[in-house]
Amino acid sequence: MEAARVETSVFTDLLLDRVDLVPGTKGSGKSALYRIFVDFLAPALLANRKVVVAHGVQSHGDSVFMAFHEQFEELSEDEFVDFWCIYLVSLAHEQFVKSPTYGNLLSGCESEIAAFKRACERARIPEIAAAKSLKDILDWALNALRGFRPHVAVTIPDRTKLDLDLFGEPVAPPSRTTAQIADPLPRYVGEVKEALEALLSRSDLALWLMIDRLDEIFPRRSVVETKALRGLLRTLRIFVSALIRVKVFLRDDILEQVTTGGQGFTALTHITARQADTLKWSPDSILTLVTKRLFASETLCSFTGVDPERLAASPEFRLEAFYRVFPRTVYSPPNQSETLRWIYTHTMDGRRVVTPRDVIDLLTKAKQQQQDEYQSDQEGETDSIIGSAAIRYGLSELSARKRDTYLRAELPHLWPDIERFRGQKTEWTESALGSLLGKRSKVVVSDLVSIGFLAPATTGGRRTYKVPFVYRDGLELTQGRMP
Repeated sequence: MEAARVETSVFTDLLLDRVDLVPGTKGSGKSALYRIFVDFLAPALLANRKVVVAHGVQSHGDSVFMAFHEQFEELSEDEFVDFWCIYLVSLAHEQFVKSPTYGNLLSGCESEIAAFKRACERARIPEIAAAKSLKDILDWALNALRGFRPHVAVTIPDRTKLDLDLFGEPVAPPSRTTAQIADPLPRYVGEVKEALEALLSRSDLALWLMIDRLDEIFPRRSVVETKALRGLLRTLRIFVSALIRVKVFLRDDILEQVTTGGQGFTALTHITARQADTLKWSPDSILTLVTKRLFASETLCSFTGVDPERLAASPEFRLEAFYRVFPRTVYSPPNQSETLRWIYTHTMDGRRVVTPRDVIDLLTKAKQQQQDEYQSDQEGETDSIIGSAAIRYGLSELSARKRDTYLRAELPHLWPDIERFRGQKTEWTESALGSLLGKRSKVVVSDLVSIGFLAPATTGGRRTYKVPFVYRDGLELTQGRMP
């Protein structure tokens, strides 16, 4: 991955600590960017900038979050703010304060470490000697949070007095005052943050807490997801400081969902002030990505006569090298787009977004198909290493994958309406959509436009909607307009 890295403006802004919130479409490279910082750049950031990188969710689809689904269902948005604060403290404790990696850097900070641990104890975050898994940390945070819930005293018929939390479960007697309970952010977590800042200041370090894959850890478009992620965004304002940064990588459609949705979002401008531009990929950046990946192979460089140093230095040579592997056009001229432009427009969704994941998926399937063709016809000749038919096959396979893993799997509430398009035409008038989708057509069309399944257009002075190329094969659509 490091060899094929494309340094976008978002990469630079993140490296220079200009941004904390990194939005992007699924497949746009958020997780790749996250892994570059966590897996590759962390040592350099520590050595050159005195920045410690700690991280939360990283592995694909952390099922451990799902194990706590019932507990999360009980939390309000305010309680999620508290949860994320405690969770972030626990990451700092586990991956910074307790980590042997930073032992030398924290020498001479014994009193600050002791103060931090005392603050954790008051926040009911206990010292655990053994290294903790993500499950341990989540359990730790939820248990600590439970200690902050309001309590009431009740007397049962046998005159035994019990303390109950508002969810009706017996708990230990509370040790905090009413004023402390009323604080929307537990005072003890604030003390932990201050103690952590004092430790960072004394050790001349800064701490970045990086969190990714938030779209995979809560049920998609559920109430609990909205509460959880709104709570996290609010935590960005509360928890961060000059020495502590929380870097969140979040899909742009989820960001829009949790910050609008009719609920409003107080002080959203304070969050977006340190928001990166949405990750976007131009044809030139896609070309750079593809050629870096292709010509990371010394064998291919030798076979095609491509000089890696010249490839890195010259955009013109990158384009020339691309066409040493691919045909100039996917279909025969005249009036056909060149292959790079064809791939770009055919992987574009209705919002005009192209992602590296989709382009790489298309080309990977094309390569596999071409290899199969070579093996079945070893005496055949071709003008290109990967030919036109293989590229078209790659698009068809990509379209099927997008249908199954995005439209059907992630948008089940819209899938019945999307499936109505199967076997139909590619372009629709508003009246035709009304006939297809029924009384709710305006709402459904708005939703389909927002997810990029439909692209608004104007044809002959009338508003029409087109299904992008990337979804057509998967739904067996044929070229044409429904009147």
